[in-house]
Amino acid sequence: MARATARLLALARTSLSGHHDPALGSSLWSSSSRHSIRPCFDFTPAGLLRRHLAGVANPVETREQLWRENMEKIRNIGISAHIDSGKTTLTERVLFYTGKIHEIHEVRGKDGVGAKMDSMDLEREKGITIQSAATYCTWGENQINIIDTPGHVDFTIEVERALRVLDGAVLVLCSVGGVQSQSITVDRQMRRYSVPRVAFINKLDRSGADPWKVIDQVRKKLKHNCSAVQFPIGLEDQIKGLVDLVHNQAYYFQGVHGEKVLKGDIPSDIAAEVAEKRRELIESVSEVDDELADLFLNDQPITPDVLSSAVRRATLNLQFIPVFMGSAFKNKGVQLLLDGVVEYLPNPLEVNNHALDQNNKEEKVELTGSPDGKLVALAFKLEEGRFGQLTYLRIYEGTIRKGDFIINSTTGRKVKVPRLVRMHSDDMEDIQEAHAGEIVAVFGVECSSGDTFTDGTIKYTMTSMNVPEPVMSLAIAPASKDVGPQFSKALNRFQKEDPTFRVSLDPDSGQTIISGMGELHLDIYVERIRREYKVDAVVGKPQVNFRETITQRAEFDYLHRKQSGGQGQYGRVVGYIEPLPEGSEKKFEFENMMVGQAIPSQFIAAIEKGFTEAANSGALIGHPVENLRVVLTDGASHAVDSSELAFKLAALYAFRQCYAGARPVILEPVMLVELRAPVEFQGGIIGDINRRKGIIVGSDQEGDDAVVLAHVSI
Repeated sequence: MARATARLLALARTSLSGHHDPALGSSLWSSSSRHSIRPCFDFTPAGLLRRHLAGVANPVETREQLWRENMEKIRNIGISAHIDSGKTTLTERVLFYTGKIHEIHEVRGKDGVGAKMDSMDLEREKGITIQSAATYCTWGENQINIIDTPGHVDFTIEVERALRVLDGAVLVLCSVGGVQSQSITVDRQMRRYSVPRVAFINKLDRSGADPWKVIDQVRKKLKHNCSAVQFPIGLEDQIKGLVDLVHNQAYYFQGVHGEKVLKGDIPSDIAAEVAEKRRELIESVSEVDDELADLFLNDQPITPDVLSSAVRRATLNLQFIPVFMGSAFKNKGVQLLLDGVVEYLPNPLEVNNHALDQNNKEEKVELTGSPDGKLVALAFKLEEGRFGQLTYLRIYEGTIRKGDFIINSTTGRKVKVPRLVRMHSDDMEDIQEAHAGEIVAVFGVECSSGDTFTDGTIKYTMTSMNVPEPVMSLAIAPASKDVGPQFSKALNRFQKEDPTFRVSLDPDSGQTIISGMGELHLDIYVERIRREYKVDAVVGKPQVNFRETITQRAEFDYLHRKQSGGQGQYGRVVGYIEPLPEGSEKKFEFENMMVGQAIPSQFIAAIEKGFTEAANSGALIGHPVENLRVVLTDGASHAVDSSELAFKLAALYAFRQCYAGARPVILEPVMLVELRAPVEFQGGIIGDINRRKGIIVGSDQEGDDAVVLAHVSI
């Protein structure tokens, strides 16, 4: 025993001097920042010595136990809400209380600095979050990886791809606004990816704050089984602290930034209400948890530990949402929310993640989450950084190291990891390796959003995220032709970063069309083109692609004759134009019904080409003519003067001659529109469509939403 201890002491001294014994492995966590997570375990000699002295003698036997202990102390969460509910302000306080930052800056602060997570100049100017931002912090012995997401519906893809890779979420609600439109959208996204969540009712300091009204809205509008786990001590400008209903303990927040959390007695004037709300909490959890229900129905005492365990089980099973409350701006309740994130939200091992085995007919494979497993990582977000493409990865299994070669399962390409970083908003910390359960970023790896990376020994792919279709389009063009290359570069980059931003070329008008999730979404990209690429762009509404058609038959007989001193031009065409039958697949049809050789066969193609070109521009508004049939019945030619050009011009002028007699009309483009809204607004939506001369073609109900299909002209 003494000899083994001496050996470990010698190894520890070697480790502390910077020389590792490769036979014993290396630390599973890299840390170069004073705020980075400290290893919950390591396999360095110094770490082994600590465990040996603690009674853990065999590192091989305890390896799985150690990484499980470590994974249990990781939380990957997203913060999502309706716009202006206080998400970024909440994240700023979380970073301050965990020691990640040392000063608090407001979203629209007078100092002009702005919140840490709003790193773009546009975000700080407008006071909104445009891009999701990742960071990490420590709370006690736990590492919390956080993604702060935008609240505006125009940037919904940022929420979508964040929730795709996260294990839990915090749904922030305003104590005055309650459940709003984007709250419903965000909750729908959380349901789609089965993300356990806690709710945080923010802004209790505002006039008119009513957390109980908000909880009632969550139950009625979002159809969730939820209950408060806290009770406010005062509201609006009288808020002093919170009562933890689970542990029956009052907390008060003191200090300049509320950094001092003091325990105290529950005020006697609210003791009865607190007891009632605790009983309500127990009843709500008992409905979905059998263990707690047995105790509750038998009138047995329910201890804080028993209640806490029941809340956790119900939350992880997606059957209950614990509701926290406070005021991030007034520095109240954030520390207790962090405790709740650790206590009630899952660690990576408690979430079932599956991959699809491409070598076995896409059979589902459950991922263990072990750092010793085969690498499986999902690229969920791309950014063009200062050093090339920055790719955000969620590692589901295995370990990734700087300098490793990894395989893109989607493309089959083998790429090297030149640089591995952990993100803190727009700041980066270089690390040597990262393990299952972590969210990191790599530089210099060309890929697309949604690609899966492995170590090459397996061919797994992760399921893709839901990408909504664009709902609005604008025509865009550079103000000067000299900046064309930069303009194209900007559009290509943004299209690659954002799956909801589309670029297309209208074949009819020749305009470059950008499409996105709304007016703000497109305005932001136009402004970014100007700022980041120094390209001024001219933006306007896309040209409406009207069409023309004819409603009756009209005959033509046109002779084109021209003599100019040499070979002349001669060509005569006779026939008629008529509308195609309704439902015809073709938009234009040419038929030669001529008997005999009045026109030589080598000129027929030129005649068809003349009519085709003429139909590209109708006489009413200059738009293409559709549903048109041209029939050639007769004609005449000249042995010397007839040519392809002569007959092409004859067809062109013949069409113009008879077009007015066919009673042409203008066709409006008709779009198939799908509208989703809460059922209570269905009547108003249908009335609005009817006022716009739309035709309702279908109406259905999905959950609490009404889905209306209609044909509406632009």
